[in-house]
Amino acid sequence: MSEIKLTQLSHGGGCGCKIAPALLQEILGVAKEKLPYANLLVGTETSDDAAVYHLNDQQAIIATTDFFMPIVDDPFDFGRIAATNALSDVYAMGGTPIMALAIVGMPISKLPVETIRAILQGGESVCQAAGIPLAGGHSIDSIEPIYGLVAIGIVHPDKLKKNVGAHADDVLILGKGLGIGVLAQALKKGVLSDRGYAQMIATTTQLNTVGSELSGLKDVHALTDVTGFGLLGHLLEMCRGSGLGAELKFDQIPILSEALPLAQQGYGPGAIDRNLASYGHEVDFAPHMENWQRRILADAQTSGGLLVAVAPDAANEVLSCFQRDGFEQAAVIGTMKKGAARVGVN
Repeated sequence: MSEIKLTQLSHGGGCGCKIAPALLQEILGVAKEKLPYANLLVGTETSDDAAVYHLNDQQAIIATTDFFMPIVDDPFDFGRIAATNALSDVYAMGGTPIMALAIVGMPISKLPVETIRAILQGGESVCQAAGIPLAGGHSIDSIEPIYGLVAIGIVHPDKLKKNVGAHADDVLILGKGLGIGVLAQALKKGVLSDRGYAQMIATTTQLNTVGSELSGLKDVHALTDVTGFGLLGHLLEMCRGSGLGAELKFDQIPILSEALPLAQQGYGPGAIDRNLASYGHEVDFAPHMENWQRRILADAQTSGGLLVAVAPDAANEVLSCFQRDGFEQAAVIGTMKKGAARVGVN
């Protein structure tokens, strides 16, 4: 729609725009205590996916916001990806979205109205697929294009899932393959194939609706989604909050087929290096692992998969939930274990 490529207007794209974990911690402060509000079930204390506020015995409200700069050049696809990513935080709490608001920042002097409208229409299409209204929002004239959503959801207080509470010996299950950041960089460098682009769009626009179903399973002890901090970063948050360590089996971790050869060639966003610099000292990589294998585990995922910590006896039930919802790559990738909040990778 526009001769100007969206990705050329931004210095970063997708969840790769996130501030690095270590710098974010420095900005927010070292200690994050539970806020003194009795009805606030989830706040800032565990770096969870959304805030949750207790309404009554049957309902708690989930509130989150997520937005970023373009990860693709097609405006409609950009809108779809950003909206899917934002709604994922509601599903990651075990909730169901009920409403969304748009966050829009556009360089008005550089982008045609038709392009901006297509971005918003992409977001609207995802909200329609989720069965919720896009009920309003806010817009500004900005230097770089920015789009995302405020997402509001609901969950039964007893079925709320957090990124903490995992048990030792829990099985770890990942719902989507890794490699979105790798594909995004290849796209920006002009080397991504049509098949690679199609896989990228299919993955990033797949709603994590399975999270709502997982909320009903008591043996699911912890739940989060994998986004800008990479698999290792979000797993470490789960470890710290649960007071446990984790062990990953690299050969069991799903990787997007079109991203694999690109990762082996060294493609990947700058966020990988920022992520590893932030938490690499908390990861024990097996000596035989290659550099690309270490990097893919820190790859910034946009609209990534759900990460589940579940009792071993219920692992097959969780995998069945994923498969019924069309998550063909969902797989057991490791276990939680007693010990310091570190991740080992073999």
